[in-house]
Amino acid sequence: MSTLTFLGAAGTVTGSKFLVEQDRQRFLLDCGLFQGEVRWRRRNWDPFPVDPASIDAVVLTHAHLDHSGYLPGLVRQGFRGPVVCTPGTADVAAIVLRDAAHLQMEDAQHARAEGYSRHDPPLPLFDTEDAERAIQLFRPTVDRIELPGAAITLHRAGHILGSAFAEVELDDRRLLVSGDLGRQEHPLLRPPEARPAVDTILIEATYGDRHHQPLDHTQLGRLISSTAARGGVVLMPAFAIDRSAVLLHELAGLMRDGLIPHLPVYLNSPMALAALNVYRAAVTAKSPELRAEIVGGPDPFDPGTLRLVHSVEESMRISDPGRPSIVISASGMATGGRVLHHLARLLPGKRNTVILPGFQVPGTRGRALLDGARTVKIHGRYVPVRAQVVGMSEFSAHADSDELIAWLGSSAQAPDVVHVVHGEDHARAELVRRIEDELGWTAVAPAYEERVRL
Repeated sequence: MSTLTFLGAAGTVTGSKFLVEQDRQRFLLDCGLFQGEVRWRRRNWDPFPVDPASIDAVVLTHAHLDHSGYLPGLVRQGFRGPVVCTPGTADVAAIVLRDAAHLQMEDAQHARAEGYSRHDPPLPLFDTEDAERAIQLFRPTVDRIELPGAAITLHRAGHILGSAFAEVELDDRRLLVSGDLGRQEHPLLRPPEARPAVDTILIEATYGDRHHQPLDHTQLGRLISSTAARGGVVLMPAFAIDRSAVLLHELAGLMRDGLIPHLPVYLNSPMALAALNVYRAAVTAKSPELRAEIVGGPDPFDPGTLRLVHSVEESMRISDPGRPSIVISASGMATGGRVLHHLARLLPGKRNTVILPGFQVPGTRGRALLDGARTVKIHGRYVPVRAQVVGMSEFSAHADSDELIAWLGSSAQAPDVVHVVHGEDHARAELVRRIEDELGWTAVAPAYEERVRL
């Protein structure tokens, strides 16, 4: 008998972890961190529900923190098996995990110095040594790979570089885990492959109840131009992986077409800089994941005014640039990293604009700003919000409700059941309804730690 247990991404958009058990074999599909509200983040500190040393393998769909970020913690607790992923995910996840470990240690040190932690002494969830040990376990694959009691095939998902959905062949069942599905119109990446015929599907529902509007280039141009005209700074808290590259590509187009002035563009995130190198290498190698129009031409990420900010000293100097400019910095939901220093300096200024180009998880500073907060707490101090704050979900790299339904229907064979995961409850409920009404399939929204037979 095979079973599936939902150890994350059930009732929340983060912490994707799905445990498959078959006879005496165990493997984990994704290994993400919980983010956002305290009630979820505290679960990162709970002992893992099964002995990590008993897990035979981990399969990563992609490198984002909410799908890969718990891996060093799992290693810290004894996991030593292979981590199956695409070559692109191996490259990008190494960057993500090293950065996450650095931030864990930095946040613990800052909390210790400022005395605002409930723990004494404040400790990181994992450290750089744990991250390096996790990276050493990566087993990149481009073909079908055999695991104890299962075979895994990774298919292009079009969400970020290296992203995949995982087809899992068990003894008598076929399971499909979507990871995060990309959009048909991603500006850099080719769209997701059609899904294969399977018995059970786990599908994300980040935007399960919403529809993306086409990106209005003129609206973004007006926002940036009006901010520059009043002498302000445009700050874009952006996910370092993929989103920063997409924003640079968009800014290059806006400047080329004369829709915004030629302003200095600062990319200020160690992880985003490392990820940009991976994306540039993919362009040079003409990766089959990339759209044809992205490869073979000039650098698609440099608007001609790009400044790469490497050191902390440089970062502090441009914390408030003092002239019209554009700053892209991580993290994308303003949960940590260099963007916090920019927010602390720029939010009080009415001339400035903060653009939030993607999904903001409840409980994050980004969500608080999007919901109209008048103050936000940064490094233990309250900061007034007087800057203009604008959300632009058009930049999301997640498929919307229509695209999710279309992908599910891209195979003629209906599954026995669809488990709707990785979404807020209202988004999951709406996607369940659409699957039942429009496709005529059985769909459910599983609970946290629920266990089902496959």
